[in-house]
Amino acid sequence: MVADRAGVSPKTVSRVINNERGVRAETHARVMAAIEQLDYHPNLAARGLAGARSFLIGLFYDKPGDYVSEFQTGAVQRCRESNLHLMVEPLEAGSPDLGRAVSTLIGQLRLEGVILLPPLSDLPVVHTTLATAGIPAVHIAPMHQPADAPSVDTDDRTAARQLTAELIRCGHRRIAFMLGRAGHRATEQRYLGFADAMQASGLSIDAQLVQTGNFEFTDGLECARRMLLSPQRPSAIFASNDDMAAAAVCVARQMQLALPDALSIVGFDDAPVATMIWPQLSTVRQPVRAMGRLAADLIIQHEPHRRGWPQPMPRPHLELELILRGSIASVRAHNA
Repeated sequence: MVADRAGVSPKTVSRVINNERGVRAETHARVMAAIEQLDYHPNLAARGLAGARSFLIGLFYDKPGDYVSEFQTGAVQRCRESNLHLMVEPLEAGSPDLGRAVSTLIGQLRLEGVILLPPLSDLPVVHTTLATAGIPAVHIAPMHQPADAPSVDTDDRTAARQLTAELIRCGHRRIAFMLGRAGHRATEQRYLGFADAMQASGLSIDAQLVQTGNFEFTDGLECARRMLLSPQRPSAIFASNDDMAAAAVCVARQMQLALPDALSIVGFDDAPVATMIWPQLSTVRQPVRAMGRLAADLIIQHEPHRRGWPQPMPRPHLELELILRGSIASVRAHNA
């Protein structure tokens, strides 16, 4: 029906649906118009049976959260534009059977490519299993860049340095820091940015005020309690993500500390919770949805019949944005 409406052969319709090259722009537009007029939806299973392609891209992640949801939204949007489907699969990074789980998934789903979120993007067993199966993978924010696979990244270190510098500019000298989960590049890079700014200003870091919150709200509660019960309480807390920052706000409220006058708190990611609490969090906005789109696009543009990635290896870096809201006050306010 689509072929008749567009005045082309069924093979040409198939080439347009599958985003194959070599179709003239005018013909492509005519086929797409016919598809829209007829409200035609290609059958994914039938397309896979008709050829060697599955039209499926995998997104593998370790723990659910706002980051995963936002990333998934961007990847889904890009897949739909090319009539592909995104399969979102949780995998336990610490499982001794991780390699077997990955093998089972790629065997069952015939994936054309996989996007790996951290910490999976840094695990050799995942990378090796995919490479052995010939499945192209895009690594998101890896701590160690794989030589034979592309990555999508952001400069967390610079952003953390800038946010810490803002706290210092407001007069803060005793600043606590909540680390994320071990093994995450973001955990390392955000702390290094914090340390860069402290060192540049000649400030020392109190080891007792550096606590690990694992990017979790519940762990952030315990971190904040230890920090705020310190004999020399910090005037500011830098949490490595907004969930932990929200936990610090909760503990400060329980301790009846006036925010931000008695304590400044900042986070990272600009997750929905950043504007759902009061005061709203100063934080760093990550282009997570754009990262999802870009990662999916790298796989889509990597034609399945080709071997290897184009050189130089694609390693796009996306910009972060400092978002200053009401959770920071100057030391003058703290001492008032």
